[in-house]
Amino acid sequence: QVQLVESGGGLVQAGGSLRLSCAASALTFSNYAMGWFRQAPGKEREFVSAISWTPGNTYYTDSVKGRFTISRDNAKNTVYVQMNSLKPEDTAVYYCAAGRRFGKSAGDYLYWGQGTQVTVSS
Repeated sequence: QVQLVESGGGLVQAGGSLRLSCAASALTFSNYAMGWFRQAPGKEREFVSAISWTPGNTYYTDSVKGRFTISRDNAKNTVYVQMNSLKPEDTAVYYCAAGRRFGKSAGDYLYWGQGTQVTVSS
């Protein structure tokens, strides 16, 4: 069964950094685009970043450009997002997702992780 497991969330002060990881199983990992989404209390789930099955092809939402970096290691079946210069407005549950389409919407993705909480204090 396909499983995506996020890790690396936690509590950090504004200006700090976190790196989230998402390990995938039961996937031919290199054939899937991987995305990160987040959902803050009272808000809709929003796209954060994605990386295609071909390394080097990436998308970022405007609010994280220059601060977040997505990467993948196909040999480890893992996708990462390095989050620097964190702001309180980055506080959310972060979800990783896998899909056969490289896109910016939730509908582009088939499989989802359980989410990991990121809390940024001021």
